[in-house]
Amino acid sequence: MRQRLWGEALGSFFLFATVVGSGIMAERLAGGNVAVALLGNTIATGAILYVLITMLGPVSGAHFNPAVSLVMRLRGDCCWKGLAATVVVQIGAGVLGVWAAHAMFDMPIWQLSQHSRTGVGQWLGEFIATFGLITTIIGTAKHRPDAVPVSVALYITAAYWFTSSTSFANPAITIARSLSDSFAGIAPVDVPGFIAAQLAGALAAHFMGKRLFPAT
Repeated sequence: MRQRLWGEALGSFFLFATVVGSGIMAERLAGGNVAVALLGNTIATGAILYVLITMLGPVSGAHFNPAVSLVMRLRGDCCWKGLAATVVVQIGAGVLGVWAAHAMFDMPIWQLSQHSRTGVGQWLGEFIATFGLITTIIGTAKHRPDAVPVSVALYITAAYWFTSSTSFANPAITIARSLSDSFAGIAPVDVPGFIAAQLAGALAAHFMGKRLFPAT
């Protein structure tokens, strides 16, 4: 478990730092073109996901996401105490990653986002984004475990663009991004709605996965 938690900490740190840091860099270089900024943010996120899952999958399962960890627990992985510890590590290390991104770009470490992300369309986007992510993980792990890194990376790359919310699909990163008043941020008041939609999508994917990809 200790090794697993270290793996989740390292992965969450670099994933969250990449999401926020690439968002800051993209916004600064895009000259006000939001599409170009989102493209830069997307490419960096997809790339780091492939690297981190390939490297840390054998160590921790490479969840970096409480919704993924919850579904894996429901499918028989680890234990509830281990899940709680994992979620704490994912959030804590992820916040450190966000703060590291701020420090690298000479921004105030402590921030609260002013970026409003709310409404039925955004919540539906998060439900679908998380449902698709969990389904991708379960199905690929069942039939092509060697393809999980590229499948997850490509799914998130696509979901950044086909979902209205730009696919947070992760309660921990949603919390961490509320602490960054940058391109990737989300206002703290909007966090509960996103997390509720993410957990609903994860549970829906779990029940669908039990029928399509039963655990062995």
